Amino acid sequence: MRVLQLIDSLRPGGAEKMSVTYANALATQIDASFLCCTRMEGLLKKQLAPEVGYLFLNKTGTFDLRAFLKLKKFVKENKVDIIQAHGSSWFMGVLLKISLPKLKLVWHDHYGARAEKDLRPGLLSIFSEYFDGIISVNLQLKEWAERNLHCNKIAFIPNFASFGGREPKDNNLQIREGFKIIHLANLKPPKDHLNLLKAFGKLSQVNTSVSLHLIGKEENNFYSQELRKFIKENGLEDKIYFYGEREEIMNLLQQADLGVLSSSSEGLPVALLEYGFAGLPVVCTKVGECESVVGTAGVLVPPNDPEALFLALKSYVENEVERRKDSVAFQKRVFETYSEKQVLKQLLSFMRDL
Repeated sequence: MRVLQLIDSLRPGGAEKMSVTYANALATQIDASFLCCTRMEGLLKKQLAPEVGYLFLNKTGTFDLRAFLKLKKFVKENKVDIIQAHGSSWFMGVLLKISLPKLKLVWHDHYGARAEKDLRPGLLSIFSEYFDGIISVNLQLKEWAERNLHCNKIAFIPNFASFGGREPKDNNLQIREGFKIIHLANLKPPKDHLNLLKAFGKLSQVNTSVSLHLIGKEENNFYSQELRKFIKENGLEDKIYFYGEREEIMNLLQQADLGVLSSSSEGLPVALLEYGFAGLPVVCTKVGECESVVGTAGVLVPPNDPEALFLALKSYVENEVERRKDSVAFQKRVFETYSEKQVLKQLLSFMRDL
């Protein structure tokens, strides 16, 4: 079996991280593993294993003939059997499928809001006839695909966490003292950072030792400006730290005391699994597959509810015994259920059936 991961960007993000993780993991399990980045390279490129064949298209538009022909040539020369197209890269995958009918096309859907908001499929519905298989990262997305798309082979396969590469020596949190809460998510609306900032603002009033550490890509847009405006207006500048996108984050996670996710929608967040691998207790919103991942080994709160989020954070800050007990239980849960070995077993079975 020869499988190519197709992804639009290699800047740190959930779908992007999983495309690299799958490419690396499959390299030791199948005849050949490849990854093609269509639009924008980024920090995750450094995490690709040497055994993974790599192609960058530098695609400039939806219909970029030069990029398409370059990819088609690569697929033919490397005798690729299966394209695993992540997220929005499905359209390029469909063009390849039309051009090379014997090629198997699998669409890997990571976008949790698609199911939570029951978004209309539009062109995706029409072109889904070319999909040989669909992988959904949570059960809601699987059910959405079954209702809206034209594909007979749809499977729920969870994400898994994997760490690689050498971290810089100075990859540390900006402060060492106090209680450190970490939030790993790019700064974009579905991650609902404002929900977290409101909860943290209340928390900092009852416990002055807490600090919040935000790791993730920040665009200079309205969303980002509103967050920084809130921080300034509420006098939180000396308690909240921004780190931007980072290539390696395990060392940062292990220096924190608590991991949090405040999203309004999710698929199956890789960040949550990474918290588990790092041995962190977690507080997260009850969206996407989060409840199934956490179970009873963490605290789940409703989305868009700063008061509930504040109380959950406060309970962990004030109860070290409960915090340590849950962190051990959550780490064990992630190791046993969301490990590379367990998930690859499901993926390879799915691929072989094609």
